[in-house]
Amino acid sequence: MSKETCILTTKDFTIVEVMRDRCLGQDDPLAPILKRKIESAIVMFRDDVPDDVATMSSRVTFSVNGRDPDTRIISHDRMTSTVGMFLPVTTLRGLALLGLAEGERFAFTNRDGVEERILLKKVDYQPEAARREKDALERHSMGQASVKPSLRLIRGAFYDRAPMVAVSPDGFDDPGPSAA
Repeated sequence: MSKETCILTTKDFTIVEVMRDRCLGQDDPLAPILKRKIESAIVMFRDDVPDDVATMSSRVTFSVNGRDPDTRIISHDRMTSTVGMFLPVTTLRGLALLGLAEGERFAFTNRDGVEERILLKKVDYQPEAARREKDALERHSMGQASVKPSLRLIRGAFYDRAPMVAVSPDGFDDPGPSAA
């Protein structure tokens, strides 16, 4: 049997610890999961977390007991936006997914006493990975900014036209009221 591990950012670990401190005791269904997460946690800075790990605010695709996959955003608490978009870590499934890597499973007993096995199929979006990608693009563009851009001037049709000539020698082309 392999040792269970859970990869958490420093922020996610702090959230899990606060949840454990506010836990209602052993009767709270989150208590055993919180204990397992804290005991098996590998805590990392957000810049070091692998891209395939479910962190807070990650959009993940998962399956419960082999059923059809579902996609949700792991959130800190219940959200007031669209129903079915978020999966709070204050729920058994949300907490179970936090810290898992793609392909990992987590088994727990739900409120009805039935064992559920949750499989993290894919991390579709991870804020830490998106931040690293954005920073890398900015660093790359800053490196490019120091290079002087090379421009090639292309003469257009404006330069090929004949110059405009005034109608009268004094440069005034209004014939006056007699022309009306």
